[in-house]
Amino acid sequence: MSNTLKQKAVRGVLWSTVERFSVQGVQFLIMIVMARLLTPHDYGIIGMLAIFLAVSQSLIDSGFSQALIRKRDRTEVDNCTVFYFNIVVSTLLYVILYVSAPFVADFYDTPQLCPVMRVVCLGIMFNSLAVVQRALFTINVDFKTQAKAALTASVTSGVVGVAMAYHGFGVWSLVTQQLLNLGINTGLLWLLSKWRPQFVYSWQSFHELFSFGSKLLASGLLDTIYRNIYPIVIGKLFSASSLGHYTRAHQFSEFPSSNLTGIIQRVTYPVLCEIQDDDERLSNIYRRFLKLSAFVIFPLMIGLSSVAQPFVNIILGPQWGFCGQLLQIICFSMMWYPIHSINLNLLQVKGRSDLFLRLEIIKKILGVSVLCITAPFGLVVMCYGQIFNSIVALAINTYYTGKLINVGFLRQMCDLLPTMALCLTMFALILSVNSFLPGNMAKLCVGIVLGVAFYSLASYAFKFLELKELLSLVRRK
Repeated sequence: MSNTLKQKAVRGVLWSTVERFSVQGVQFLIMIVMARLLTPHDYGIIGMLAIFLAVSQSLIDSGFSQALIRKRDRTEVDNCTVFYFNIVVSTLLYVILYVSAPFVADFYDTPQLCPVMRVVCLGIMFNSLAVVQRALFTINVDFKTQAKAALTASVTSGVVGVAMAYHGFGVWSLVTQQLLNLGINTGLLWLLSKWRPQFVYSWQSFHELFSFGSKLLASGLLDTIYRNIYPIVIGKLFSASSLGHYTRAHQFSEFPSSNLTGIIQRVTYPVLCEIQDDDERLSNIYRRFLKLSAFVIFPLMIGLSSVAQPFVNIILGPQWGFCGQLLQIICFSMMWYPIHSINLNLLQVKGRSDLFLRLEIIKKILGVSVLCITAPFGLVVMCYGQIFNSIVALAINTYYTGKLINVGFLRQMCDLLPTMALCLTMFALILSVNSFLPGNMAKLCVGIVLGVAFYSLASYAFKFLELKELLSLVRRK
């Protein structure tokens, strides 16, 4: 990796980390406070609407962000075309969702969903106004500015949300928090960005960007719908409270997994795009990213699984006990998320959005099949099914990675095996020691200290190269 490229990647990693974990850290703390003030039913109401918000966001972006980032000869016309497309689509989507709200409420047999849906979906329009600004900041590897905007929005909206929850506004405190967060973030990105849309639009530009982005759009829609099938099924077959337990467990597992993956993905994509034509160099740097990601995320996820029950009992309270049981299982599914994402990132880098789409179709058919088989056996079995699906989907993901840069499933597993073995040993050690300890606080504290100490010392003793690379990143400014 050249010095310029390395400096850009390091700077991007650091500021993307600041953005992700400062923002998500604040939101995490806010969620803990609000979960103690609200009920699993309140969170279940919002969880029922997650698919509509997620699908709408995918339609608004339409893969244009990635297309803009990848396009080396992008022009102002390209930027404006994407901007105006987003405005039109978001407006149409909101009208559709507004009209559909009563039918959604009837589907879940929850009348409260109708007014909640009509208000919370306003966030779709807020998001559409800042897609281009975010893409331009990412192109310049400027995550510092995005961090400022996102953190300010999270703190402000969080304070308001907690105050409303404390005064008994229930689910509306969650609605207000979401809308304020999106609105303030969008407003600040406009203030901090020098870019302003001109009154230009090009169908030729739209066609060029959409020819690449459409495949990503279809892939993103499939992934979004699939990820939200579980909340739909749980909300329909079980109860809002069960859905509340599941969504909290999923959120806890997403905090380390999805956020670290997001950091890696946002930084690696523009960096790898710069060397997309040099397969040997691309392969080497790709494997380094892969191993470093696993070295960081695997122990976090497996460690969280080992202390899931005492963690949830302490943080949220005993009324959320079932959430801890689900969290312990889901962590083993979510730990593979960064490996999936980096593999799919490579397909985008190589311009193979057609393969990206093909893979998503195959994996989602598999995922739905697993869901149909496990759903009759209850929520716990459904979560175990996610682990199986995640591993099989990874094998499918890596097929084309092997074809493109000769880094297939077996090579990736060999690269990740040492880290995996070390993490599973840590998991067994923590569970064994905690089985002799009384009380949730003792189990949580001992589990964390023991896990960190064992993993750090074992990594040093066995001379993991990833430890050296991680330390070098930390020492850099």
